[in-house]
Amino acid sequence: MTRLLTPHIATMTELREPHKVLERAGGKPVAILKNSAVVAYLVPEAAVDTGDHRVATLDEVMEALERRRAINQPVLDYLKDK
Repeated sequence: MTRLLTPHIATMTELREPHKVLERAGGKPVAILKNSAVVAYLVPEAAVDTGDHRVATLDEVMEALERRRAINQPVLDYLKDK
């Protein structure tokens, strides 16, 4: 069973009128289904973050890597043998 990333769904047939699908979803992303399987997500422009982004400093990147080390290390060790 596939986990949907949004509570709004539509079928491929309903996409013949995408404006109605987006209107019904209220500006939120919509999962597109074909034969009960997710084939795509339709994300309206209003749902995309257009805020100002900044570049992370080296210290911030190193700190984030250090926080994830305990989680990532077993995977890296496993892949080393492959």
